[in-house]
Amino acid sequence: MSKTPQAIRGTQDIFGADAEAFAFVVETFERVRKLYRFRRAEMPVFEKTEVFARSIGETTDIVSKEMYSFEDRGGESLTLRPEFTAGIARAYLTNGWQQHAPLKLAAHGPLFRYERPQKGRYRQFHQIDAEIIGAAEPQADVELLAMADHIIRELGIEGVTLHLNTLGDGDSREAWRAALVEHFRAVQGDLSEDSQERLEKNPLRILDSKDPRDRRFVADAPKIDAYLSDDARAFFEAVTSGLDAAGVRWTRAESLVRGLDYYRHTAFEFIPDEGSEAAGRLGSQSTILGGGRYDGLMESLGGAPTPAVGWAAGIERLAMLVGDKGEPKADVIVVVEDDQLLSHAIAAIGRIRSAGHSAELIATGSPRKRFDKAVKAGAEKIVAFAMRDGEEHVRIKADDEGRIRLEGLLA
Repeated sequence: MSKTPQAIRGTQDIFGADAEAFAFVVETFERVRKLYRFRRAEMPVFEKTEVFARSIGETTDIVSKEMYSFEDRGGESLTLRPEFTAGIARAYLTNGWQQHAPLKLAAHGPLFRYERPQKGRYRQFHQIDAEIIGAAEPQADVELLAMADHIIRELGIEGVTLHLNTLGDGDSREAWRAALVEHFRAVQGDLSEDSQERLEKNPLRILDSKDPRDRRFVADAPKIDAYLSDDARAFFEAVTSGLDAAGVRWTRAESLVRGLDYYRHTAFEFIPDEGSEAAGRLGSQSTILGGGRYDGLMESLGGAPTPAVGWAAGIERLAMLVGDKGEPKADVIVVVEDDQLLSHAIAAIGRIRSAGHSAELIATGSPRKRFDKAVKAGAEKIVAFAMRDGEEHVRIKADDEGRIRLEGLLA
């Protein structure tokens, strides 16, 4: 016998209760994004490698270690998308979507990164994503964060707080960056190997290092507030006051950063509170949704300066937090107790489904046990087709209201 191929490491086959939880996350995202008037976008699963190398940054781990890149038959380097934002930015520029600015976009689907598989983290994974492109006002940040908070609440996830920071405008960020380089250079030999490498290329990333060798120097590192311009300070105050007005619970997180140069102003993550049920389920993989304002991204792709802000969240991680949704029960089960009435049952179940009710047909196994099988399935409404004294007989099990509705459909 030939050997059965196994699934590729870091991929998953989603089925049963897990699939229902996955679908619940997507359905909730789709419902809420319509309330906020975000337009749906479908993006290619692969792009030219330069889209991600230029927009994400050549020095990041994603580009240098994690991307699935390959040459096609024409010799062009292509990459399976590791995130949504770069592809959306490319589409915005190449399709003339500037005419719709400010443009609110929402997307979801699979992404690909070659990293060590672990709880809630896969090599093929899925995200929901929301972006507002062409809006420089802090109200866009508030709108996006209010939507994220709304989705988390609609999913029934409790004990989660928005962690918020500002990276300032371009001048503020550059002054802060220079101060951080000076601070960490004085202790460079005591930093972790990763942070020593980041010191010249990406010093802000040292602030979110989890290595104990770095943490002792992070505590007294220069803070962004000392370098904020008046405009940057006013922007952040407008965001926080807007969140207060929207009822979004937030806390300041001064070490929360985005390392790439095109990020400006707001940076944020939604993180389960310590000791909460959500934190217990996720373990060390604590962030469930994150993003920020990336006003310099379009320029890296050859476009005009364009303000934008966005976030993304892992569907698998959210699905771990929504609980067991179980297998949905049918609104109605149609039972064939006599096989010669199968065509009647098929016609009836078609009318039931057309009326917007989910329905399941039981027409296999012992005819005498089919009705009991429907009862054991927990159906509140059962329609059974049988022969009595040589004539077709329809039996309905439902409350009075359900019986009336079904009789109307079957008439």
